[in-house]
Amino acid sequence: MGHSMCGHLLAAGYSMTVYNRTPQKAESLLEKGGLWAASPLEVAQQSDVVFSIVGFPSDVREVILGEQGVLAGLKPGKIVVDMTTSEPSLAIEIAELATSKGMGAIDAPVSGGDLGARNATLSIMVGGREDLVDAVVPCFQVMGSTIVRQGSSGAGQHAKMVNQTLVAAGMVGVCEALLYAYKAGLDLERVLESVGSGAAGSWSLTHLGPRIIGNQFDPGFFVEHFIKDIGIVLAESRKMGIALPGLALAGQLYQAVQAQGHAQKGTHALQLALASISGLDWLHRDDAV
Repeated sequence: MGHSMCGHLLAAGYSMTVYNRTPQKAESLLEKGGLWAASPLEVAQQSDVVFSIVGFPSDVREVILGEQGVLAGLKPGKIVVDMTTSEPSLAIEIAELATSKGMGAIDAPVSGGDLGARNATLSIMVGGREDLVDAVVPCFQVMGSTIVRQGSSGAGQHAKMVNQTLVAAGMVGVCEALLYAYKAGLDLERVLESVGSGAAGSWSLTHLGPRIIGNQFDPGFFVEHFIKDIGIVLAESRKMGIALPGLALAGQLYQAVQAQGHAQKGTHALQLALASISGLDWLHRDDAV
């Protein structure tokens, strides 16, 4: 996702200094005019705004708060924007530290997956001081089609947790519905044609339903990252004193997906685990091509 988002900024004429823990992943960006840096610190030294998108909160902490992290190199008056789906409390911690050093920090997780990143149609959920957000909006508009400031620091992450709760429940419904359709002997593509345009329609059904039917489980969003997100939502819900039993169930189902060896597949690989629970081998079903 970060590769596509960075590419859109380059194409829009922004100068870009890039860093990736796997340097080969940045090669095409360098060919388009990006400059290489050896660390997040070096990126920050050469940038007015630093965008980061990594996997886990521990990665965010290293990339932004570490000895070679962004805040170690960012100049006063400059801004760091973390677009990772991470912990609201960590977003607040980063913002408070940045503010104490005369810098700005924004949390801006995204939704839309690999397709949204490639097509610049991401939904960007933003938390941070209004003046900082206003300064970065032109960059957001290059990467996404829906940019909404949710509130102060951490609010963007809380909004993403709402998003992930909806996605988790929806994915269970999509996978169970397709499993039912298969066992009922229906043509899965015809079923999608019928239900996708009605009240049952959803982004997951439209975009991931065909992938499930075609046994295409490459990740738009990793299962292991989704398990992380569900864990964050459940931890936050405990702090709030609210019960989210549906999400807790989805979390258990995704733990089963991971236990079956699919942690590096897309979230729609939930289909494989649900089929296995019913004694079915989805990948080798009789209607698969």
